[in-house]
Amino acid sequence: MPPVIDREKCVGCGVCADVCPLQVFRYSPKTDKVPEVKRPYECWHCNACVLDCRARAIELRLPLTHMLLYVDADTLKPARQG
Repeated sequence: MPPVIDREKCVGCGVCADVCPLQVFRYSPKTDKVPEVKRPYECWHCNACVLDCRARAIELRLPLTHMLLYVDADTLKPARQG
């Protein structure tokens, strides 16, 4: 699932485009202050854009397969035998 930029919150700094290792975003401040999600399906869901966005304008919806990577191991309990 591609990143989603909230146009109301975005301040147009372009940090998301700078930090994205796969160049998912295209930032053209002369055209639009809000970066465009140019290659949405190239996103690795690394969360760099979300963490570095000062305006908290980016939401990253993780697919179920990725959500399993973020389960806190302390909350898991072994199955009871017997």
